[in-house]
Amino acid sequence: MPASRRHHRTLAVLVNCLGVIAAVPALPGAAPRAEAAPPQPAAPPAAAARATPIPTGMPAAPPAMPTTKPAPIQLSKPPVTVAVAAAGTPAPGYRIQVRNGGPTPVETTVRQELPTGSRATAVTGGGRANRPVGSAAANEVTWRLRLPARSTTTLNTALSIAGPGRSVTAPTCAYGTDGTRPYDCATATWTGAATVPAAQVTAAPAWRRPPVLLAALAALLVLTGGVLWWALRRRGRPGPASAATGAPPVAGGVGGPADRGTVYPRPAMPAPAGRRRRPPIWMVVGVAAAVLAGVVGAAAWTATQRVAAMDTTKQPTSGAWVGTSATGVLGVPLRETAFEFTVYRMTCGAGTLPAASAGGQQCLATVGVRNLTPGEQTWHGQLQRAYLPGGNWVAADENATRVANLGRDVFAQPVAAGSRVLLPLVFTVHGDDPPKQLELRSGVFSAGVRVDVR
Repeated sequence: MPASRRHHRTLAVLVNCLGVIAAVPALPGAAPRAEAAPPQPAAPPAAAARATPIPTGMPAAPPAMPTTKPAPIQLSKPPVTVAVAAAGTPAPGYRIQVRNGGPTPVETTVRQELPTGSRATAVTGGGRANRPVGSAAANEVTWRLRLPARSTTTLNTALSIAGPGRSVTAPTCAYGTDGTRPYDCATATWTGAATVPAAQVTAAPAWRRPPVLLAALAALLVLTGGVLWWALRRRGRPGPASAATGAPPVAGGVGGPADRGTVYPRPAMPAPAGRRRRPPIWMVVGVAAAVLAGVVGAAAWTATQRVAAMDTTKQPTSGAWVGTSATGVLGVPLRETAFEFTVYRMTCGAGTLPAASAGGQQCLATVGVRNLTPGEQTWHGQLQRAYLPGGNWVAADENATRVANLGRDVFAQPVAAGSRVLLPLVFTVHGDDPPKQLELRSGVFSAGVRVDVR
């Protein structure tokens, strides 16, 4: 390489180094520290899920299921309320107060159910006695009222009954314009003056009372034991001759070696002092027979009491695990494990509901349900049954019941603790005979209640 070219390259390198050295003083002594950037908010889970791509071939995550349970039934205070009281008259009578607590007038239909064997003899307030649709035995009294705002109307009825001296229950309900949904219901029971008080009921003879029978059996056993003990002591006691000489007595009053003609005298052998004789067989058999008779008598009495307490009129489904079954009539509150049921009215036939189900007639029952427990309670339509005269039964028609309750599913919502709901239940019956009994219960293992509706 020529010398001139190497000289030019050396000069270029020196110029570059001088430029770098000259630029160094122009830099600041310490670069200022960069301010920390504000933290970015974390992306929400939904955004993160959208930002994260789902690999091809993997199934998408299922949607989250709602965990909220149905709210309990909360019924607002009805504008019309009903109160019923039994009159203190010799014949059955009732005083009915219908109150409109709202600020506007209300049209309502008031119905009072009359039990079988009774009829209305006096009705006030423009009411009339008639026979409900689909009923061949029970009567009812009906009023069509227009209640002014914030007013109270008093109605009175008097009845006559076939047999004197029995109680008469007549429930009363106020319905809306459609005649199916009740505003409110109430009930009262008139008790005749000729009714026999509980204290005057004829009691069982003294010899048939359980405490007397048990006391007699115990006394018999004690007496038998005393006689046997005395007999054993009597047989184990030695006679006079044996006690004096220690020798066994001899027949005829004589004894001893000389009287028996023996050559060699034999000393008397004293009987063992502690020897105890066994009781005879007839005594053992007698004691065993007395004890066996006592045990058999006690078992027979217990079985008789249990059989007498059985209710042979119960339906096959009345066998339950919890609680005691109760049976009553219309208007009588009946309690079971969790609920108190009151059936105020039962009617069957055409025109019962606005929309009838195909394949049978519909029977509508006005039922009051009160939750007696401190917690929410659910019930099911398939456990509410109507029994026909032939013994068959049908469960509540849940679709028709929803229609009667304006689209509200009363079985999907629990009943709040301590609250009372009033609602119609619908049963679709195939045939012309209406049901004779309703079976209502809160749960599968509840004894439930049975209400005679005919």
